[in-house]
Amino acid sequence: MRHLVLGARGQIGAHLVDRLLVQGHLARAIDLEIGNAHDLRRRDNELLIAGMEWCDVVHFLAFDVGGSSYLEKYQHTFSFISNNIKIMDSVFDVLKRVRKPFFFASTQMSNMAHSTYGMLKAIGEAYSRAVGGVVVQFWNVYGWESDHRKSHVITDFIRKAHDLGRIEMRTSGKEKRQFLYADDCADCLIRLAQRYDDICGDKPLHITSFEWTSINRVAALVSRIFGDCPVVAGTREDDVQRDIRNEPDRYILEFWQPVTQLADGIREVARKMDLEASSSMAADDIEREV
Repeated sequence: MRHLVLGARGQIGAHLVDRLLVQGHLARAIDLEIGNAHDLRRRDNELLIAGMEWCDVVHFLAFDVGGSSYLEKYQHTFSFISNNIKIMDSVFDVLKRVRKPFFFASTQMSNMAHSTYGMLKAIGEAYSRAVGGVVVQFWNVYGWESDHRKSHVITDFIRKAHDLGRIEMRTSGKEKRQFLYADDCADCLIRLAQRYDDICGDKPLHITSFEWTSINRVAALVSRIFGDCPVVAGTREDDVQRDIRNEPDRYILEFWQPVTQLADGIREVARKMDLEASSSMAADDIEREV
């Protein structure tokens, strides 16, 4: 199959492109990080139109988003709202014209009215239903992130343990989440694309591990990797999800099941961070020699 991945340099998109290529699929990537020609906020983007004409299925992952710290700082700002509205309006306009199968990446926060991010994703879900696509809701997907500003909790803890020798948490850590490794998420999207015609449009597709884990346990797992480094709990309570706990629908398990245990996924993210750090140090050494 030919897959068009919008947001291909993001946390999920990067894993998806890698998995597609490894499994022998064709993939075309669009992401603003690649260059200004990839800016999906621009109406009638030529790369977007050409990509949709070429592909068999579209993965609409592009969004201005980040972890809790990023959302806390930006989600109520004009630029955050405007960026995401423009992306959705532009992409859905082309999807309406080309009528290609597509997945819109939403979130389990789309029913949380206190969250601007959640409300924007709810608008995306409404767009998707109007155009006839498939909505998937991601539940705290994690993987290595090179953009420090947008780091989610697992990457953030790993970076702090590596750089500071301690893990400083934003909150008390009592809140619970369901975490899913990005490779598992990518495999799910590929499986769903292969069985697109079998998906019941009235059923929710929640892509998650189906296991609740406290932030304290995540910190403990990261600490163990870094020689039991200290964990410093914060004094704040969860102000992003406000500990609203949805329960995932299990319909997705008819197509796919998660395979990566949380501890294994965290170790893999830490390994990739070490590889990136080593590559950066090697590049600095070469520059000094020149």
